[in-house]
Formats: sequence, C-alpha cells, structure tokens
Amino acid sequence: METEDHLIKERIRKLNEIREKGINPYPYSYKKTHNAVNLNQDFKSLKKEEHSKEKASVAGRIMQFRKMGKASFMHLQDESGKIQLYFRQDDIGKDKYKLLKKLDIGDIIGAKGTLFKTKMGEVTIYVKDYEILCKTLRPLPEKFHGIQDQELKYRKRYLDLIMNPEAKELFRKRAKIIKLVRTFLDDIGFLEVETPVLQTLYGGTNAKPFETHINAYDMKMYLRVAPELYLKRLVIGGFEKVYEIATNFRNEGVDQTHNPEFSMIEWYEAYVDYHTMMDRAEAMIKKIAKEVNGTYKLPVFDKVIKINIKWPRITMKDAVKQKLKLDVNKKSVAELKVFCKTHKLDVRGQENKGSLLFLIFDKLVADDLKDPTWIIDYPKEVSPLAKVHRDDPELVERYELYIGGKEICDGWSELIDPQTQRNRFDTEQAAMREGNDEAHPMDEDFIEALEYGFPVCGGIGMGIDRLVMLITNNWSIRDVMFFPIMKPEHKEPEKKK
Repeated sequence: METEDHLIKERIRKLNEIREKGINPYPYSYKKTHNAVNLNQDFKSLKKEEHSKEKASVAGRIMQFRKMGKASFMHLQDESGKIQLYFRQDDIGKDKYKLLKKLDIGDIIGAKGTLFKTKMGEVTIYVKDYEILCKTLRPLPEKFHGIQDQELKYRKRYLDLIMNPEAKELFRKRAKIIKLVRTFLDDIGFLEVETPVLQTLYGGTNAKPFETHINAYDMKMYLRVAPELYLKRLVIGGFEKVYEIATNFRNEGVDQTHNPEFSMIEWYEAYVDYHTMMDRAEAMIKKIAKEVNGTYKLPVFDKVIKINIKWPRITMKDAVKQKLKLDVNKKSVAELKVFCKTHKLDVRGQENKGSLLFLIFDKLVADDLKDPTWIIDYPKEVSPLAKVHRDDPELVERYELYIGGKEICDGWSELIDPQTQRNRFDTEQAAMREGNDEAHPMDEDFIEALEYGFPVCGGIGMGIDRLVMLITNNWSIRDVMFFPIMKPEHKEPEKKK
C-alpha cells in the first residue's frame, strides 16, 4: 500500500503539470445551477437510456471515478448528495479528456451538460464541459470504510462531513432545532438579546470559570458560565420576555454530556412562576420533536418514549424516597453523611442537609429517570438564585427535566428580594466557597440592580447540545458539536529560556 507521503507527492506532481498547461487549479468562482438532490429528484421519471435536453451545471467533490478508455463515469458530491457524471472524449475533446488523468478522488470540479438516465437506471449528467476548481493534495480516508476512528472524527470534522452523509444530516437537524427554539419563543412574544461573554465577575450558576486578562484595563476577567444575571438585568430594565442562545464556558470535567465550551438557551418571563416555565419548556420540546422527527415517539437510547403526555412533577425528596427508601426529613446531617460515605459519595463541601440531599439525588437517583420527569422543589443551599418555596422555607421553587437519565434543562421561580439574595451570597454560598471553587461569588452590582425592583419572574436554562442529543438520540456531546475541545495530538516544543 502506498504511503500517504507518496500519494501527496503524486498529487503535487499532477498539480504542477496542470499549471504547466496554463490552467489555474484554484480559480475564483464557478456558476452552478443545480444541486445533486434536485437533479436526482426532478429527473427520476426518465426512462432508462432516455435523454433530456435540460441543461445543468453542478459543482462538487469527486468521490468515485471509473476511467474506461474514451469514456468515463464519475460520482460528484455536493452539499445535498451525489450525482453521476458521464464523460466522452468525442464530446469534451481530446485535451480535456486527457486532463481527467490529472484528477484524483477528493478533487473539486464543476461540470456542465444535459441529463439522461443510464441503462442501470441512474440519473446522470452527460458532460459537455468541465473545470478544475480545486486540486487537493491529501487523499481522503478509504472510501468504503469512511472514518471509523471516533477521535479522528472529532479532530477533523471536515473529513467526517465529507465521508459520512449521516454526520451532515445530524448537523442539519441541529440547525433546524435551533431555528425551532427561536421560532417557538418569538411566536409568543420573546425578544432575542445578546449579553457579554467577557465578564468582570462570573455568575448565574455554581460553576468553575475560565480566567483571562484584558490588557486595556490590566485586570482579570472571566468567560461567562451563564448569561443569567445579565438577562435578569434586562427584565429589571423593562423587557418582560427575553432569551439568549449563548455560548458558555465552564472549567470543569469532560465526559459524555459535558464539554468546557457549550451552547445554551436561557429565557426569562416576568409575572410567571416555575409552573409556567415548565409548561413552556415541555411544549417547546414536544413541538421540536414532532417537527424534526415527525412523531411524538422519541427514541432514547435503546427504548422508545411517548412524549405527548403530561410529564409528571416529583419533588426531589420524593424521588429519593421512592428510589432509595430514604426519608431525608427523618435523617440528621450526620446520618446523611454516613449514608453518603456508605455509598462512596464524596461529601467534601457538602456540610448541610440540603446539599447532601442534592448529592444523593444527583449520584444515586437521576440516572434512573428514563421517562420524561420534572424533578421539583430543590434545597435552597444548592440554588442561590431561586425563590424560597411558598410552602417550605428550606426549599426553593426549582425544577429540572430528566429524560433518559440525563438533565435536559434547569430553572426556577426567580429570587427577586435583594436582601434575601445578599444573604444567600453572604452565608450559604460563602460556606460552599470553603473548599469548593464552583460556589457562586458575591455580586454587588447584581444586588444593586435588584434593589431597583425585579418583577415576579420565571427563568430557565436548557443546553442546546443536550436538546440536540435528545431529539436525535445521539448521547455523546462530541457527536453533536462541530468542533468539541480535544487535547493537541502533539505537544508543542518547549521554548528555550
């Protein structure tokens, strides 16, 4: 088998020979009139060996090439799919036909001609002329097996998209899902806004930030972990329904559902509580699933879930009690710590009943929530921005949606009392900050904004990547992101001191 270096040298040789003929292998433009999928659809009614006078001009990448003396067949791939091309020396001329020998799989060309159907029944362009649009220097992966190496797919997504049509279709679905999110919210009166990515103080959730430095002011800054506090400032300013599709950054672990850089939709609505927010999110997800998949039956891992029902709402305490037979109300902090240690849970920084309850739920219960389930009424210790529960002062009106054992979204009735918010930052979060670099920092500017009056409000955060994973049943976040973060393949050489 020829080495890649040898194949590259051969391609460079052909490139030089093309240039020697006075041909520019990297021209400036090409006028195409049709896509492959349209031609295959529009001319599928042709009979075998029937010719049409319809002219077409296409452009794309060579994926297959069969040279047979004075006639050759080629499969050209554009964004929409593949179309077959047929070349005859008698039609394009001896020199142009001879030039085909300088082409390789992966090269990009433009071709013009008329349509016909071969005796094998394939819609084909009878080429009258063609133009080299890009002479490639590297060979594509072996055509019959594509890219099998998962890591290579993530590092070189462009090759994945070239070789695997299903990958391209997945990202088309992602784009459609994002469009449907926007349409859903726009149609009920929400305003799309933008908030800062660079922030002088991170906030909006308990998460470890990325730090950076702004030279102009010679000061530390952070990449946002969430747009929440800025969106709330806009509600305070008078916009009653706002949303942002934001790129967030959290300097935390990487696993099947987490990437340090990710996309999220957050929206806030004045004068509603967490019940309305759950209603909105449930309606949105059902609508998107139906629009994208054509059905309310949603494949989740290896089972099919019906989603066109009312999703149950279960308190966190009840979920723990049902699964583990553990009644948190009847246990002391010491007893819960013993329970956690027995189940090998890390209790570092979890020094109160509320945070222990959340730890137990998160590690021992959440994974089993396969059918759509709203978990509601969280301990206030792990929810610094949520309003205290109207029936239990130890809880807050917070909710999370779980499907397939994965958290899909998170939100709450917003805390609007500036004094209570200050107390949360000063006491509960201060206790968490001891030994926990994910605790929420004090934000004096946000509290000042609250002091001007924050209307009753409901809020939610939903991971766009998680939503795409759910709708497409692809449960690795790296599969649904064009360019997930990867370690460099080769270490950078150390600079000499």
